[in-house]
Amino acid sequence: MTELAPDTLRVSVLGAGSYGTALASLCSARASTMLWARDPGVVEEINHHHTLERYLTGISLPASLTATNSLQDAVQHACGADEGPALLILGVPMAALAETCQALSEHLPLHRQHPVYVVRVCKGFDAKTGELPSHVTQMHLAARPWLSHGVLSGPSFALEVAQGLPVALTAASQNPALPSACVSAMHGTQARIYASDDVIGVEVGGALKNIIAIACGIGDGLGLGSNARAALITRGLSEIQHLGMALGGQAETFIGLSGLGDLVLTATGDLSRNRRVGLAIGQGESIDSIMASGLTAEGVRCAKAAREIAQRHQVDAPITEAVYQVLLEGLHPRQAVSGLLARESRCERT
Repeated sequence: MTELAPDTLRVSVLGAGSYGTALASLCSARASTMLWARDPGVVEEINHHHTLERYLTGISLPASLTATNSLQDAVQHACGADEGPALLILGVPMAALAETCQALSEHLPLHRQHPVYVVRVCKGFDAKTGELPSHVTQMHLAARPWLSHGVLSGPSFALEVAQGLPVALTAASQNPALPSACVSAMHGTQARIYASDDVIGVEVGGALKNIIAIACGIGDGLGLGSNARAALITRGLSEIQHLGMALGGQAETFIGLSGLGDLVLTATGDLSRNRRVGLAIGQGESIDSIMASGLTAEGVRCAKAAREIAQRHQVDAPITEAVYQVLLEGLHPRQAVSGLLARESRCERT
């Protein structure tokens, strides 16, 4: 994989949540980077205090990282000069992806000599259409010959990235130059970036692991033990692989960073919101009270879409089905566990 010279690459990160800000901090060490935030107060805090206490408590952000609440300025920072390639990282959540792409399309230049790489980091399915992020992005960003799309995913808690701890991620695109741009912006002493051409597989792994993480959290909340957690992770990975391959993903992707790696982290890590939602459910809290408390997780939104995909493609996904019934149909978690244990024995390879 050919790496671009970092000084020829300009980066703008759209979305100043915890993960977008952490990635912007990472990129700013190697390339000129600007972070777009909707909230002027966030912009003020980042530019003058080099912190974002709401999301990254106790973290000092690099002085070289600048922020703006003007989307036009953010796009201009990366794409305006046309003196080299540009990397636009969509750091917004799945629920805001379509809106952000529509707004971004209005600010992208009509003509450009050098390439622009648009990289998504959100994980999930569109709530209205059930589509993956790649379909949403391509639908709302008008085709331009110099514009390429891709996804960056893998086991990565935002707080640890912002703390400068080691991380390994996969950048996937049909254009091999896009992972090279991600390498130029991020690869170094803290981060390793791997390349893939399996966009669908990487996206499916990132979306479905959240559902399995909720299941693992429920099991931990019920006190089912480490054996049960290991079984849920293993059989959950099998579900992810079968569903992903039904959508066009490659089998080997799901045993890599964006599949197994992200699943293990999200299903076991204390920083995982999806695991914490499951843990609260297993300890007797209702999903309504959990959501009302402000604890949100993408797996809750994904459960309905994943279940529909499994039914449409006739893929057996019992863990996904159980999580869906607990979250959206009021099934008691212990009944869900009993249902899983009562399933007919089968060959492990199926």
